[in-house]
Amino acid sequence: MKALVTGISGFVGSHMAEYLLAKGIEVVGTIRQRSMKDHIAHIENDIKLVECELRDPISVEQLIDRERPELIFHLAAQSFVPTSWNSPIDTIHNNVAGQIHLFEAIRRFKLPTKVQIACSSEEYGQVEPSEVPIREDNPLRPLSPYAVSKVAQDYLGYQYFRSYGIHVIRTRTFNHTGPRRGEGFVTSNFAKQIAEIEKGLRPPVIHVGNLQAKRDFTDVRDIVHGYWLALERGTPGECYNLASGSCCTIEYMLQLLLTLTDIEVEIQEDPQRMRPSDVEILLGSSDKFHADTGWKPEIPFKQTMTDLLNYWRAKL
Repeated sequence: MKALVTGISGFVGSHMAEYLLAKGIEVVGTIRQRSMKDHIAHIENDIKLVECELRDPISVEQLIDRERPELIFHLAAQSFVPTSWNSPIDTIHNNVAGQIHLFEAIRRFKLPTKVQIACSSEEYGQVEPSEVPIREDNPLRPLSPYAVSKVAQDYLGYQYFRSYGIHVIRTRTFNHTGPRRGEGFVTSNFAKQIAEIEKGLRPPVIHVGNLQAKRDFTDVRDIVHGYWLALERGTPGECYNLASGSCCTIEYMLQLLLTLTDIEVEIQEDPQRMRPSDVEILLGSSDKFHADTGWKPEIPFKQTMTDLLNYWRAKL
């Protein structure tokens, strides 16, 4: 069996590749010309890397015609919410156009490919207190250009399933983290700051944004297992939440990280880290996904944070 992983050199893509290789799956991954390969250096000889600009329909069509994968894990995206505020059209074009070109190529060649679309809990946006834990039928009220782009990806997946019968599973993943998480994301940013302070590379001050936002965190290694189960057992056309079912404030997450170190730090709020609008709470229910696939998170949050901090300690 052959699987195509778009965005394979990214955080989730690298973990997805590891998971597939462990199952004996042939792995093909898309990269861009300037893609960093740090996350996949240890498996580069075991996978096939293909330069492909997903925004270019000809490149995508040639890729799909040549590889004809049985499975596609579509993970490539502009996934950093603050960047979407600075460049909304680039985020929307990047995330929507690439997916359409994949679908069109599958449709043109009449392939039976199963496609998992990595959507996001950010689609839910403004959630009322009475609506948590969030289920798949909750209204979508996106609060960032990134979230809007993910709503578009989500509904395009449904449309191509209904219109053309493409086997699409839409996964709305809540916050996930772990080793290799980009430093722009809050868990990794805090872990890196702590590791830098430990090594004397910065003063003992941790700069923070909104610490009162509540998030539902799952380990990335549990998430990629979920993505596999989505294509193996999920119902075509459906959307599924992938979430731990519990949440904590960003402040709690920071304090947990600080229990893993001996350093004493000062915490300072940085206005540059505040968003124009922020989602107050993201707490998801994955009951539907569990019922259809049997998936549930296995890795404790403290273990995830320990592994993330040790990743930065080793990298620095």
